[in-house]
Amino acid sequence: MDEKLIYLVRHGDIGLGREKRYIGQSDLPLSDLGKKQAILLKEMFGRVPLDNIYCSDLERAKQTAEIIALNHQIIPAVHAELRELYMGDWEGRLFSEIKLKFPEQYQERGRTIAKFHSPQGESFSDCSRRVIPFFDSLIQSGQSTLLIIGHAGINRVILCHVLGIPLEYVFRIEQSYGCVNLISLKGSEYRVNYLNYNYNV
Repeated sequence: MDEKLIYLVRHGDIGLGREKRYIGQSDLPLSDLGKKQAILLKEMFGRVPLDNIYCSDLERAKQTAEIIALNHQIIPAVHAELRELYMGDWEGRLFSEIKLKFPEQYQERGRTIAKFHSPQGESFSDCSRRVIPFFDSLIQSGQSTLLIIGHAGINRVILCHVLGIPLEYVFRIEQSYGCVNLISLKGSEYRVNYLNYNYNV
């Protein structure tokens, strides 16, 4: 039985520092550190015979994909379906600001993470309805080795899907900047060969 390999990568660092923000679909480029991470990923994937590279249409994912693609005769395929979870009115705002100004909503998000959406934003359930049909279409495309450059939220949704984990547990899966996950598929059975693998930069 043929095996499919799906490399699922998070884009490189975007230079936000230590204080966390809701970035979502804010279109930020890679930082210098993020570019270094992407170059290390290019070296790693230079030894992998990829059939295709897919990425989000946000700049940080496109930059990461384009750097990796330099070692392959592949132009990354850019798809809006792979965009990060949209945070609506919370886009770009600090966690600490939201916690202070909207304490009830902040606590509700923690309690009902799968269904909660910020004002004008997406929930993880909304995001799953966007991402998973697209992911499934890639799996059914006949390609045997794929690379997907996504985002922390997108990758977690895909990993929950392949592992059969409810979205309520989405934040139990760590996704560091520039990390690599390897998913294999034989028949109808997915396995996660490794998770959140990261080089030291």
